[in-house]
Amino acid sequence: MFESMPGQVVFESTDLLRCRFATSPLWETLAALHTLFEPHRQNFHLPWVRSVRLPDGVDLSTVLLLFPRPGYVPDFLSPPPEGPLTSIEDELARVRATPVERVDDELRSCLLDPRRALPTSVTDPFLDDPEATRDSLADLLAICWDHLIRPHWPRIRALLDADISLRARTLAEKGLAALMTDLDGRLAWDGTTLNIAEPSAIDRVRLGDRGLLLMPSAFVWPDLVMISEEPWQPTLIYPVRGVGELWTAGDTPPRTLVPVLGRTRARLLAHLAVPETTGNVAARLGLSPATVSTGLTALRDAGLVEARRSGREVFYVRSPLGTALLGGAEREEA
Repeated sequence: MFESMPGQVVFESTDLLRCRFATSPLWETLAALHTLFEPHRQNFHLPWVRSVRLPDGVDLSTVLLLFPRPGYVPDFLSPPPEGPLTSIEDELARVRATPVERVDDELRSCLLDPRRALPTSVTDPFLDDPEATRDSLADLLAICWDHLIRPHWPRIRALLDADISLRARTLAEKGLAALMTDLDGRLAWDGTTLNIAEPSAIDRVRLGDRGLLLMPSAFVWPDLVMISEEPWQPTLIYPVRGVGELWTAGDTPPRTLVPVLGRTRARLLAHLAVPETTGNVAARLGLSPATVSTGLTALRDAGLVEARRSGREVFYVRSPLGTALLGGAEREEA
């Protein structure tokens, strides 16, 4: 993880049938720590950086040693989720259940990298008892989750879910090639191989009938991350769409629309550039689901919003009339 990206990911026919999406609260916790250590890399997360606090006495120096740049971050700290709705409790349990041999191997790959030349006084406390190291790191990640991510998880999860919904629609309407290339501008698909245009792309990964897990992340930008080492599920982690708006108070509608529609409905209309569910919109804008539902119904009845069903969920998006109305209001204010 966060090591050199493979230049190519090669698919067999069965791999195409085993591609899936998931989100991971543990991954977001780990990636958020990267942001906390290097806040200058992601200015749009500064409101979050300024707001979060860890309890007194929590020492992040141990986990910081496992985050080299460049270098390998142990994959056992954030195993790829086994299902689309994995809980933090399940993920931390998997960390604690990682075989000691795997923990030892990954710690050594990280800490004994000759590029780092760490003294034995630093590495030995990690390597002398890898089981204890594993358990103490899991405890630390649990604390980080509670204080860094859990209070903000509904908002983060809504953004991740909206991204997955949009990707699923792209797949249904335009096919796999459009899905892959739309994930990130550095990706190209030739029918059997996903090519990754990265300066550090040096290798080639064959999925070998394991499929590929696609995982949006709020904290990974500007990186793409590929987990490809055995025994982990091959996973591509890519920047979620719309992350620059994650910590904004909500979409600000044109002032001229507020007297006509009311502030809440005008905010909803300004927000719905891509399809989202009622729950996602509520989490993103900090409104109650009931308030959002009432507003969306009124906008739909006025022809300003369209409702599209996908399975058991209903997605709402601005209609052409709503877009025209919003654009006209913005031009008037300009």
